[in-house]
Formats: sequence, structure tokens, C-alpha cells
Amino acid sequence: MQHSFDDNSLLRQVVGHRLTGLSGPRTLLMQAAHPVAFTGFFAHTGALDDPYARLRRTATVLDAIAFDTTARADKLTARVRAMHRMVSGELSEAAGPFPAGTPYRADDPKLLLWILAALAESAMLVYSKYVRSLSHDELDALWGDYRVVGSYFGLREHEMPRDIDDFRAYMAGMYASGELVVTPAARALAIDIVMHPPAPLTAKPLVELVNQITIGWLPADIRRQYGFHWDPLRALALRGGAEYVKRVGALAGRAGIELRLPARSPGPPEPLAR
Repeated sequence: MQHSFDDNSLLRQVVGHRLTGLSGPRTLLMQAAHPVAFTGFFAHTGALDDPYARLRRTATVLDAIAFDTTARADKLTARVRAMHRMVSGELSEAAGPFPAGTPYRADDPKLLLWILAALAESAMLVYSKYVRSLSHDELDALWGDYRVVGSYFGLREHEMPRDIDDFRAYMAGMYASGELVVTPAARALAIDIVMHPPAPLTAKPLVELVNQITIGWLPADIRRQYGFHWDPLRALALRGGAEYVKRVGALAGRAGIELRLPARSPGPPEPLAR
């Protein structure tokens, strides 16, 4: 049986590590910071009602691409691509540089690239900070793996940054573009993600840890737009807290608390856009 990746691939190492699951909420907030992507992939698809369900769907499909056969990955992503083709509309209100009436399609390569980039950058950041550092060559290989992921969702090679340097340039360009504008609806989603995660009371230390990582590793301007407060002491603790993160992760594992959202659940997986 043919697979897109083997056990030596960076993608398997990164998405298969339990601590990478801590990047999920940051991924959602980064994706939602683009107002057109937010409307097309969240508001239009029903993800506002249960943002963590979106994470679970993403984990299901990403795990299939990374670990299962190409046949299964093709089957799942074909459903996702079909759903994306059905999602289109116009912005009902102006948001940043996008006037009311701006058209959107969930299969728009520019929007798909932002969704992929937010996923990849968040995973790279959390894995590098709390598991192990990745060299430039490893990051280049990992981004190459994410390009394969992007191709499964309909992106062509020329529609994605060529290598890690191009990827970094793309992200820097997006941060400077003025296109990342947090709308009131996205801000409400952020509060729901941070304040109401699907975790038991016994997981309070874990929830606080995830919140610190989610808020602390957002770019400063996006964090400000979401209305989250931050200070130098928290920043220092975040940057020096790798060992604490690992200890909490180990305790969560012994307590049976999943850091990674379940990627393989009974029944057929739901598409990313719904």
C-alpha cells in the first residue's frame, strides 16, 4: 500500500507528537484573523457553533494524510474539496481592506493557503519551542511536507511558497499587509476558544497552559486585536517554560487527558468545511 510519508518524515514526527496538539487553538485564531477566510471557513460553515469540532475534523484528515494510505487520504480530502466548492458568498460588512460585498470561495487558493499556513506555522512554533529545535533544513523539509498536504486540498505547486524562506517571506508579508483584521465575530470566537475549551475540571492546569501558549505566541498586533492582555513577566515565563510544558504534558498523559484532539473517531470523518 502506498503512503505519502514514512516514519522518517518531519510531518509524521511533528503531527504525531502529543505536545503539537497545543498548537490547535492558536491555529484557529490565526485562521480567523483573516476576515474573508473567517467568513468562508467559520461563519459560513457552522464552525462557530463548535470550533473544537473543526480542530477534530482537521486532525482526522491530517492524520490520514500523514499516516494512512494515499487511497484513504485521497478519499477524505476529495470530500473536503467537494464541500469547499459548495461554499461561496459575499462579505455582509466591511472588514479592514475588504469592503462589503467582497466575494469569497472556500476553494480560493489564496484563502486555502492562509488556512494551511496558519496550521503549519503554529505546529512549527509549538514543536520547536516545546519538543525540540528544528534546523533550517528540517524546517525546509517540514514545509515541503505541508506543501504535499496543501496539494491534497487542491493547491497547486505554484500557489504555495517554494521553500521555508519563501514561506517565512509569505508570513511576513501577510503580517504587514493589513489584511489580518479581527472582526467582532472572530473576537467572540476567540473568547469561546480560550474560556470554554472541551476539557474536564481536572484539566484546569492544562487549560491554563494551553491558554498561555495560545495567547502568548500570537503575533503582538493580532493578540491586541483579539483584546488579550499580555505583559513582560508572562512573556518571560512562556519563553522559559518548556520543561513545565513537558511536565504538564506527561501528567496529562498519566491522567488520560488528550492534548491532541481525537483524530480517529468512530464513523466517517466530517469534512473541514461544513
